[in-house]
Amino acid sequence: MNPGSSDVAIVAIGRNEGERLKPSLRAALRDAKLVVYVDSDSTDGSAEFARSVGCRVVSLDPSQLISAPRARNEGFACVMENARDTPFVQFVDGDCELEEGWIQLAARTLSERPDVGVVCGRVREIHPEASVYNRLCDLGWRQPAGEILSSSGRFMGRAQVFKGVGGFRADVQVAEDDEFCIRVRRQGWKILMIDAPMARHDAAMTSFRQWWRRNRRTGRGYAQVAALHGGGEERYFVRDRRRILIWGLALPVTALAAAPFTYGISLPALLCLYALQFAHIVRGCRKRGWASRDALAYGFFTVISRFPALQGLLDYYWRRIRGRAMTIIEYKQANP
Repeated sequence: MNPGSSDVAIVAIGRNEGERLKPSLRAALRDAKLVVYVDSDSTDGSAEFARSVGCRVVSLDPSQLISAPRARNEGFACVMENARDTPFVQFVDGDCELEEGWIQLAARTLSERPDVGVVCGRVREIHPEASVYNRLCDLGWRQPAGEILSSSGRFMGRAQVFKGVGGFRADVQVAEDDEFCIRVRRQGWKILMIDAPMARHDAAMTSFRQWWRRNRRTGRGYAQVAALHGGGEERYFVRDRRRILIWGLALPVTALAAAPFTYGISLPALLCLYALQFAHIVRGCRKRGWASRDALAYGFFTVISRFPALQGLLDYYWRRIRGRAMTIIEYKQANP
């Protein structure tokens, strides 16, 4: 039996991915008989292209909240309607191209490891040289193989596991993959990172504004998932939330408030603290074998990422207090 064609269905999601979507869907169709494309109210002809190459297309109703988790849930529902006995489902984003051979390897791993519910592999940027922001994404994808706490939204999972946990929470727009994996692990399943290429990703991030918005999204995700699961034994994202509050808010406010009483000494002292944090991050990257240029860039942007993340975190709590729904933060369309 060929696990790439008979045991696996693929759910691809996208919103105005343009040319990035075409190789993504063609790679998916190469490896599976059933490919479901879920379109999130695109205006670039994505749905029409998907139909033209043989995908089943699900178009999300824009009158309801549009989000990646909702798209994946509806794509999975379409798979169950058309191929109910499919044991494994691969999820992929429209800006990612699955590597040849991944589907077969992942399906074989799940067949051989009954304790594993979700499996993922290495992701690399298609154009890391295009900008420092793309390069940062490429560095961020690097993760050691083995059992992990969470995959990204690109993974292959057992259909029974997805149904068993109720899929993704549609109201969690950012870090929905972390929230999903928490519930998967709580049901006793393992999440496995394979030391093999899974997909190539196109961040298409070329401006500081895009980078800022992406990290603002991250801060909102930390806040929401910590609110949902921060009280358990893992204290999920609680440390990340605390780190953002300390470095992005508490220390700057304290230094500014103390400036009149310290003759301004508190301000250069604050810069020294950031410099020490930067040096600590760079040293850790160098120990992992990263090139000096990569370590310096990663260290610098990690330090300043606390500020857009703080904006996202505060935005989440402000909306929560006022009872307002979360809105989509799209960084790929943030160019001036």
